[in-house]
Amino acid sequence: MAYKSLAHFIDVLERNNELIRIKEFVNPDLEITEITDRISKLPDGGKALLFENTGYDFPVLINAFGSEKRMALALGVDNLDDIGAEIENLFKKMTSPKDNIIEKLKMLPELGKISGYMPKNLTGKGRSQEVIDKNPDITKFPVLKCWPADGGKFITLPMVITKDPLTGIRNVGMYRMQIFDKKLTAMHWHKHKVGARHFNEYKKLGKKMPVAVALGGDPALTYSATAPIPDNMDEFMLAGFLRKQKVKMVKAITQDIEVPADADIIIEGYIDPEEDFIYEGPFGDHTGFYSLADYFPKFHITCITHRQNAIYPSTIVGIPPQEDAYIGKATERIFLVPMRMTMVPELKDMNLPHYGVAHNLTIVSIDKTYAGQAVKVMNALWGAGQMMFNKILMVTDKDVDVQNYEDVYNAFIKHVNIKTDLHFSMGPLDILDHSASKYAFGSKMCIDATHKYPEEVSVQEEDTAIENPEEVIIELKARIFGLENAEFVDKKNKILFLAVNKSNEDYIDELQLHLRKIDALRAVKMIILFDKEVNLKDLPSCVWLATGNIDPKRDSYFIDNFVLIDASRKTLENDKFERDWPNILVMNKTTVETIDKKWERLNIGEFISSPSDYYRPLKINEGAIVKK
Repeated sequence: MAYKSLAHFIDVLERNNELIRIKEFVNPDLEITEITDRISKLPDGGKALLFENTGYDFPVLINAFGSEKRMALALGVDNLDDIGAEIENLFKKMTSPKDNIIEKLKMLPELGKISGYMPKNLTGKGRSQEVIDKNPDITKFPVLKCWPADGGKFITLPMVITKDPLTGIRNVGMYRMQIFDKKLTAMHWHKHKVGARHFNEYKKLGKKMPVAVALGGDPALTYSATAPIPDNMDEFMLAGFLRKQKVKMVKAITQDIEVPADADIIIEGYIDPEEDFIYEGPFGDHTGFYSLADYFPKFHITCITHRQNAIYPSTIVGIPPQEDAYIGKATERIFLVPMRMTMVPELKDMNLPHYGVAHNLTIVSIDKTYAGQAVKVMNALWGAGQMMFNKILMVTDKDVDVQNYEDVYNAFIKHVNIKTDLHFSMGPLDILDHSASKYAFGSKMCIDATHKYPEEVSVQEEDTAIENPEEVIIELKARIFGLENAEFVDKKNKILFLAVNKSNEDYIDELQLHLRKIDALRAVKMIILFDKEVNLKDLPSCVWLATGNIDPKRDSYFIDNFVLIDASRKTLENDKFERDWPNILVMNKTTVETIDKKWERLNIGEFISSPSDYYRPLKINEGAIVKK
């Protein structure tokens, strides 16, 4: 369905008991984050929150996409898989052989539907231009400061509209924007993104780059700005397909660019490629760590327009799960079918686990029919659009339910030989990956958990079991200096977690020597090393840290039949790690105590303790960077 405005979507959320209105005053500086973090970590993502009293003229909507149900409501479907099924049905109709002219004529209505998804330019002004301010002040909106060590306030849910200066083809991306003054923000687009490519084209031409930023409106527009669609495909066309109605566009007031007529807020401006960049950040990011400060282009605001009763949409990101996890889940379900139909025909299902923060961990199942097929799929996926940022890929057989982690684990135990079934490669990484030795470049690991054909079996693994795991842990603690805790995480005792205090640069070498002397560990497949503060019984958090804190090739050590993976913090002193290591995201105690005291007045249900109190032991010091 097509939503007329963000207010229309809010009405639908409220009718479906998916919204809480908060009338008590809540400060956009940290307090909204603290409340949202508590709510978004509830089972199924809690509810959307509308903060109506922020000290500004505009209410704040947040966590609107923070559940699978709300994502389905946002995109007008009962189930997110329905969208993929529609894409598959349409593709089959378009590509199936046509025997005669009658069958070909029957396709005309389908072609008409597709043309109906294309954005339409209107004359005159849109609802997003009911109020026009040519002396703009971005600080009049309740823009959030999300985490204590953030460099400032950030617009976190923008649809950034740019055009290729050579082709005129539009791109809509989502890039955070730090506010510096009334008319100036940074534009944080990564070097791999289309917006950055457009910027480079303007720089070659020596021209200023017109940019418009839309906020709110139909949630399908917002989602489409996050979608990993091919270059040179208009995200607003995808939005038209999702909402079954073309997106109406109008001319911006001060820039040569079109903007959505029904958005809530439009920010117009330009970027001058000849200007020096501005130092932006740090920012509490979706990895659960701070992304550190760096230089990005300046965005100069020339005009702000908005609806009479505009609503300011926002989101926070941090230690998973957060709202972005459910946006990623929608992408997983929607783009599974196009990936299967265009690149990986054997692909059956895909899972982007919440704790893999989108790019760290992907699990897929395939219809395997020949030797080496999992490696073929690995290469195909790592060469496909934003999948190039994936760091750890696990491939299973089609009969494995990749949404069921016990099923996935059993496939790992049954089919993975550590000596032969871990495959490493090098390639681009997300620039937010803090664990790679080099910025935005490092190693990747594929775990081949498929059944093996005779051609693939080169080493026969001995199937043994640890009968007395408690005795093994006692021996580990007796032998290993700095070992704080140890935990077998599965009933078959094939994966072992160790929490250690690394004290010198030889620690890993010494640890390996000790592990080799414990005969019972020959039955283990994988040992993962964590920092001493980590709760080894918290499996989701351990998955988050294990996938986030490693460069797979650098941090994997093969010992007999198992692999030791170092998922601890890396330092210059102990690991010769030369980059800054970021701190995890934890709210300051003052804000936590303020919300604790205010909770009853918020009328949002039973008291929920702060996730930050749980994760606080993992924070090393104040600030965004771990002190060396």
